[in-house]
Amino acid sequence: LQDDELIGEMVEGKLKYYPTSTREESPRMGRITSLIETGEVFADLGIPPLDPAVDRAMVCGSLAFNLDIKALLEKAGLREGANSEPAEFVVEKAFVGDGI
Repeated sequence: LQDDELIGEMVEGKLKYYPTSTREESPRMGRITSLIETGEVFADLGIPPLDPAVDRAMVCGSLAFNLDIKALLEKAGLREGANSEPAEFVVEKAFVGDGI
């Protein structure tokens, strides 16, 4: 993304791309929740663990995934926010379904 002509300057030094997979063979395998729990994601990226003073997150996925990520973020001290009360992370609720 740093080479993208539209957003390259904005993301330089701010955004790290960390692709993983759980089913298809890839260079980096594992569920992101496990990689956060073990600290592997932070070691791979050369960054410190989650810190509510500097980190922000947006969670978007299945209901089970969202709950798992939310628990990890809260364990790290981040708080869920909303437009009316901003905090360190938000959960996108528009795409959460019951899996049917």
